[in-house]
Amino acid sequence: MPTSIGKGEGKLTLVAWEGYTDKSWVKPFEQQTGCKVTAKYAGSSDEMVNLMRSGGGSQYDMVSASGDASLRLIYGGDIAETNVKLVPAWKNFQTAFKSPPNNTVKGKHYGISLQFGPNLLLYNTKKEKKPTSWSAIYDPKNKGKITIPDNPIQIADAALYLSKTQPALGIKDPYELDQKQFDAAIALLKKQKPLLKKYWVLASDQIDLFKNGGSTLGASWPYQLSTLKAAKVPVAAVDPKEGVTGWLDTWMMSAKAKHPNCAYKWWNYISSPKVQAEQATFYGETPVNKKACPFMNKITPGS
Repeated sequence: MPTSIGKGEGKLTLVAWEGYTDKSWVKPFEQQTGCKVTAKYAGSSDEMVNLMRSGGGSQYDMVSASGDASLRLIYGGDIAETNVKLVPAWKNFQTAFKSPPNNTVKGKHYGISLQFGPNLLLYNTKKEKKPTSWSAIYDPKNKGKITIPDNPIQIADAALYLSKTQPALGIKDPYELDQKQFDAAIALLKKQKPLLKKYWVLASDQIDLFKNGGSTLGASWPYQLSTLKAAKVPVAAVDPKEGVTGWLDTWMMSAKAKHPNCAYKWWNYISSPKVQAEQATFYGETPVNKKACPFMNKITPGS
């Protein structure tokens, strides 16, 4: 584990969720550090894991892993331990995100928390009545309108819905299911499958479907909501009465990263209050750095 950050190697290769390497904050980083960024967007956590293991683990330097990928990468030995002392902004993170269980194991840090946010129910305001329940994406009346992520984490969303609608199952945590609870969630998703317009892989897949009217209901992220609104598409999102699941993403560095100095420079840059605010307002997320809030208010008053 390094004790100092050396001169940048001139390059940084990333695996990221779509929208996480927008030029509005990547270009200034490149100008400041001399580290040229190349990014590969992944459509699922499984794809992220596979990409980070490709080329013997040295093809990509970093990944913006969600919780359902981060521990697989850590226990698989794919991720390098992080010296958080070399990332000064870390001390300004909200307490829950300094050492969360999805990127910190036995007191060792394997990455730096980035942003967190909810999974939302997205709908077209001109073609759909405002939904109040996740039942909308399981209702046969909505066949052919629905889009959901092509991602195993949808099991948790189904489990959350069942925890409220079938309390006899005894689901307390949608991420911790016994076999009976798991089977019930899978059965619900199998019933849902014939109703779907599409399982979306990239966020842009769902964005395109909402733009062209191919979908009017779906499980979504804040990024799609903000992007569609910016494009003047009549959409809104709700937190259904059953509640929502959420995610916390982490920038992690490969154990075989070819450009570790640029990786640490990226950690420092992306964790700074101003850049945290820029990404949070662009993507519709919540920053982990407490000092980002004043910058968010400057970008979007009242945020």
